[in-house]
Amino acid sequence: MTTKTALWTTPSDVEVAATRTFDAPQELVFDAFTKPEHIVHWMLGPEGWTMPVCEIDLRPGGRWHMVWRRADGTEMSMTGEYLEVTPSSRTVQTESWGPEWPSTVNTTEFIAEGDRTTVVQTMKFPSKEARDRATETGMKDGADISYDRLATYLATLS
Repeated sequence: MTTKTALWTTPSDVEVAATRTFDAPQELVFDAFTKPEHIVHWMLGPEGWTMPVCEIDLRPGGRWHMVWRRADGTEMSMTGEYLEVTPSSRTVQTESWGPEWPSTVNTTEFIAEGDRTTVVQTMKFPSKEARDRATETGMKDGADISYDRLATYLATLS
């Protein structure tokens, strides 16, 4: 059964990790995290956001860019570069929310467990202070909402 919330840990002073298991095969979960046609359905955080821009060049050195928009027109964007791509099992990428936030290096592992997949996303910040500031933004709540939406979305695909 899909776990209902992610397990959040701090593997080091500069890292935050989220672990969540989904009732879907590894390849499908990997695709849901790396293909724009899937991402726009679930990676939206709290209700009221859409993703009008989702561009991904899934290869080492490839760039990605996402823009979220609320009904009131408020926007936020995120960009990065893939450092490593191992199809169906792992990605490593940079992530930047803009000049007021430090860039992170995010490693996402997709671990097959029969017809289920455990995803471990580890975000590495440049300092403990940067990590703590990011965790105070409500990112965990937004991610948990998105993961719940992903679990529902995956059920429609498998």
